[in-house]
Amino acid sequence: MSGKDKVIRKYLSAIGRRGGKRSRRTLDSDSARSMVQVREAKRAFQRHFFECFWYSDPDLVITKDDIGWIADQLKKYGSVECWKLGKRLCP
Repeated sequence: MSGKDKVIRKYLSAIGRRGGKRSRRTLDSDSARSMVQVREAKRAFQRHFFECFWYSDPDLVITKDDIGWIADQLKKYGSVECWKLGKRLCP
């Protein structure tokens, strides 16, 4: 094995060990929960667009402030499945 191969092997070994350690992201639990809620609201908006959000812009950017509105529209205009989803979105 040449010297260059040893250096590369040592480097890959070092970054492989780092990947197994705890994540370096510093994200508090409230922010993580908020991110999950926004992701679920986006998914609900896309999945039930024609049923509950047909009058809205299909390219609407969903933010944390829109979660309550999405939940209300799901519960007001949607099926039982939508109502349950809306209930789950609103804490």
